[in-house]
Amino acid sequence: MCGILGVVATSPVNQLLYDGLQVLQHRGQDAAGIVTAEGGRFHMHKGSGLVRDVFRTRNMRNLDGNWGIAHVRYPTAGSAYNAAEAQPFYVNSPFGLLLAHNGNLTNSEELKREMFLADLRHINTNSDSEVLLNVLAHELQAACNGLKLDEEAVFRAVAGVHRRCRGAYAAVVMIAGYGLLAFRDPYGIRPLVIGRNDVGEGTEWLVASESVAVDVLGFKLLRDVAPGEAILIDTEGNFRSRQCAERTVEAPCMFEFVYLARPDSIIDGVSVYESRVKMGEFLAEKMKRTMPHVNIDVVIPIPDSSRPAAMEMAHRLGLPYREGFVKNRYIGRTFIMPGQATRKKSVRQKLNTIHQEFQGKSVLLVDDSIVRGTTSKEIVNMAREAGATKVYLASAAPPVRYANVYGIDMPTRGELIASDRNEEEIRKEIGADGLLYQDLDDLKAAVRAVNPAINFFETSCFDGCYVTGDITAEYLSGVENQRNEGGKPGEENEAGQLDLNLATSSQDH
Repeated sequence: MCGILGVVATSPVNQLLYDGLQVLQHRGQDAAGIVTAEGGRFHMHKGSGLVRDVFRTRNMRNLDGNWGIAHVRYPTAGSAYNAAEAQPFYVNSPFGLLLAHNGNLTNSEELKREMFLADLRHINTNSDSEVLLNVLAHELQAACNGLKLDEEAVFRAVAGVHRRCRGAYAAVVMIAGYGLLAFRDPYGIRPLVIGRNDVGEGTEWLVASESVAVDVLGFKLLRDVAPGEAILIDTEGNFRSRQCAERTVEAPCMFEFVYLARPDSIIDGVSVYESRVKMGEFLAEKMKRTMPHVNIDVVIPIPDSSRPAAMEMAHRLGLPYREGFVKNRYIGRTFIMPGQATRKKSVRQKLNTIHQEFQGKSVLLVDDSIVRGTTSKEIVNMAREAGATKVYLASAAPPVRYANVYGIDMPTRGELIASDRNEEEIRKEIGADGLLYQDLDDLKAAVRAVNPAINFFETSCFDGCYVTGDITAEYLSGVENQRNEGGKPGEENEAGQLDLNLATSSQDH
């Protein structure tokens, strides 16, 4: 996953984009970038690290203009260590385009070959986002056919992207001298929302990965971008939209509701917080059915995503709810850290126990999900070391058994604790006295209870069913091999590519 923003305003947007990225920092901690436009000129700054570390005052001063896009990166395709793959990406033809992308293309290798052999375009990095940008650029050039750019050509180009690209993608694009384009894949796997702000000088527009950015930046949430839809806002603030896909199915990623999104966001008409409360309700009912004789003294969440589910479980079970772990908020989210060793090392740096909440008690720990099992095993050990007599673990999500290919960093089955183990084997592996998983049907029902209009979800990591219909065993094997052979820090010649990718402004970065 990544976080994306696009703004067309009546005043400078550099601070708006920076503040928006801070709010979306949970969606990516590897790299950040901002591009603004003033007249016919783009101004860009991007680099590796957290938003607060990438941007300094001198960088912000150089980001002039009343419209722009921004990105925080969490690498799934490409390299976790190559700063040249920080977004947005830029191509100068046609017109000048910049793109920021959230998701993962599943046919990027095929598209690269097409780009080189048929479209005569060169892809300079391993990022599928650069592929997406070049496909859009080619389709836009073909749609214009040498004529002046207009909205019809833009929408035809997005339709061409939908015909050629497979997988998950939500994107924001700057078209030089024209305006902001945003679009979402025909399945709506990754989220994208629209915000509006009416000011004295006119109307300002914002598109973002999550509604929390709309709220914090003072905009009013208008709606979600529909699957397959394109949004076009010119530099004067005129808003246009069109359905550009021949066939659409709304199937949002279930992991957004389980873990990825902030609880104060609304995605596809679903309050993330309310859906997590419902997950706790269904999980409590399952515990009553399947573990009626287990004696629990206290329910403790594993912060932060599991809190709503844990509170509702405690309420439904008639048990005390307590905070037993203190989180160091200056440590990144371990799930999205590249590398198993990095994740394992950071668990005890991130969490510390409040011993009196564990001493002599039988505790029920509640987590949002169990992916690799590394964190769960460490946390169960911490609870025992703090004096717990029994440690039970409940997961608000079902077992994660399959690779995710749509933009979440769990592509190899060998890394997933549930890929080749049953629940009893998982319980033994993590050292818990009891283990409770949410049923997939209950998980779907929990989210659907908040928005009954959603009929389908992208749940491939739980059930192995890939909604785009193009994922084969050979593809998954290739993804796994690519990941196992992935680069390490210092293995890539970053400097040369940085010069190439950052040279879109005359300012010295």
